[in-house]
This record gives sequence, C-alpha cells and structure tokens, in this order.
Amino acid sequence: MSANRKAYILGLTGGIASGKSEAAKHLASLGAACIDADAISRAMTAPGGPLLPQLRKAFGDEIFDEEGNLNRRALADIVFSDPVQRRILDSVTHPAIQKAMMDDVERYEEEGRQLVVLNVPLLFETGMDALCDETWLISLDRDKQLERLMERDGLTREQASARIDSQMSLEEKEALATVIIDNRRSLEKLKSELTSLYASLEKKLHKLENE
Repeated sequence: MSANRKAYILGLTGGIASGKSEAAKHLASLGAACIDADAISRAMTAPGGPLLPQLRKAFGDEIFDEEGNLNRRALADIVFSDPVQRRILDSVTHPAIQKAMMDDVERYEEEGRQLVVLNVPLLFETGMDALCDETWLISLDRDKQLERLMERDGLTREQASARIDSQMSLEEKEALATVIIDNRRSLEKLKSELTSLYASLEKKLHKLENE
C-alpha cells in the first residue's frame, strides 16, 4: 500500500456499455466505497451545475434547451463526430471531475475506509490509473459492445461506433490493466467473479495492514 495514502485505490474501468456500472453496483453491495466519475459529471452538468457556464462558452447556446438545461444528446452529437471538439469537452470537464473524485477519496480516508473504488470510464485515457494501486477492466468484445450500446441508448450503428472509437481500444486497455474481467457471460457470472476478486483483495489488504 502507498506510504503517503491511507486508502488502497482500486480503479474500475471498461469501454462504454461494457457493464462497468453493474460491476460497480455489485462492489458497492459488497461494502466497497465507490466513487463514480459519471455520476459526478452528471451532477456538475445538471440544472444549475458548476460546469454549465464553461460549456456554454465552449460550445454555444445550441447545446442548451429553452430552459437553459444541457441537451446531452446535442452535445454528444458534436463531440463524438469531431475529435477536436471532444478534446475541448475533456479540457472543460476532466479537471473538475478529477478534483471532486480526489476530494471524495480524502473524505473516505478521513472515515477510515481501507479501500476506495474509482469507477472511471476513461481511467487510462485521462491518466487516472496513475493514482490507483491496481486496476480492473471489464472487457467486452466490440460486436457485443455495439449491440448493447445501440439498444441502451437508441443509437444507430454509426453513432454507436463513433462513441466506441472515441475511447482507447480494448487491446490497449487490456495491456494496461492489472485484472481483466471478461463480461461476455451472464450478469450472475460477472457478480460471482467480482465477489471472488473482492474477497481476495480484502485478504491482501488485511495482510498489508498487519505487516
């Protein structure tokens, strides 16, 4: 465990529609302290959210509805069709989201939590894996990922492909991850593997604590 940090940081990631949200829910049910980057992002871009003025400055009024609320689909259409626009979005959102996540880590550390899970879709892309003691990747092949994403978000194949292609490839992520969890199986099998991995990690942390 890192000498300058009380909590062991587990990074959880996976491509879009890979099943990482279900994985995070299950880890939370096992008692893990989970911090969700997507949930923080949604809160910061909800009505009255702190990132809205910066988004309006970067992308204009066209990404807002008549009430001044963010039109997420309109923003997605812009950033997933243009890598430059995507980088602009990342430069606006990522620093604020990362700061909020690390503030939450500190809060959990003050509570004495031994293990904190960072659920971050772009864990490797943003370099947040450098903050983690180990990383778990929920792995799903592209065809299945496309199928799930199209069904979940009501996207065309072209739209879904653009969203997947905006992220680091699965092969690159697998080369970086500490643990690879194949999610081509049933939800129950995913939960069973996560339960086993989590129990092993708790044993390791208990051993580290008593060394």
